Amino acid sequence: MEIEMKIRGLMMDPVTNMPIVILKDTAGTQILPIWVGIYEANAIALEIEKVTTPRPMTHDLIKNVLTGLETGVERVVVSELRDDTFYAVIWLRRDGEAISIDSRPSDALALALRLDCPIYVDEQVLKNAKSAANVSEKTGNDELRRWLEGLNDEDFGRYKT
Repeated sequence: MEIEMKIRGLMMDPVTNMPIVILKDTAGTQILPIWVGIYEANAIALEIEKVTTPRPMTHDLIKNVLTGLETGVERVVVSELRDDTFYAVIWLRRDGEAISIDSRPSDALALALRLDCPIYVDEQVLKNAKSAANVSEKTGNDELRRWLEGLNDEDFGRYKT
């Protein structure tokens, strides 16, 4: 089963100093932090802030190509968590045919923001992420987990949706 989520915001991990995209389910009961690279975080931040660049950035180019090919993005799904790495699928529709494209979650999320398409997370990913958080060095710290769960709008600064 897939759970619909929204990008809640983008912030820096106070422990690793790496960017984190925070997803929150539409019911507001579950969060999923996904650590991303600096460049990927920048692509997401540009769209959150609605910054236009003089030339198309990569995700803008992908959006333009899909639009030119009359191909829609139905949804993106964070589909798997394996060995502390998240995996995603971008679901396209062209001429009535569904097409799945393997993707890094950061790219899928950046594209979803630009195309205003739904974001889903596989229920098993949420369960595995909670299990991994209990043993991972990155998020095993109880203090960090409580901090993530207690985030409010001010914590995201300008990088919130």
